[in-house]
Amino acid sequence: MGRIPILPAEKKVEIIVELLEEKKAQDIVVLDVRGRCNFTDFFVLSTGESKRQIKTIAEHLEERLKPKGVKIFRNTRRGGDEDWVVLDCIDVVIHIFSPEARKFYNLEKLWMAK
Repeated sequence: MGRIPILPAEKKVEIIVELLEEKKAQDIVVLDVRGRCNFTDFFVLSTGESKRQIKTIAEHLEERLKPKGVKIFRNTRRGGDEDWVVLDCIDVVIHIFSPEARKFYNLEKLWMAK
């Protein structure tokens, strides 16, 4: 079986956004944090309208990213009762929030202010 090629971060972002759109994630925002963050290049932020949708989006990403050449190295998804799921693909970190958590943590403001 052949190896999956290593994808550049920009291509990973394209794939991730496409998969988020497939599951109707809301308010998808890509933050380019290169030069401002020492652990990743991009954050992809999105909102799920319910805990069930957040779980479904995360499961969809977990299932569909690997065959496309994007490996998830760590995730925070545990028991399905999350308001904020983080999937770490090293150079791209995916955040899936509930509307309340997204407003509370306001990562857009935090990272864009730097």
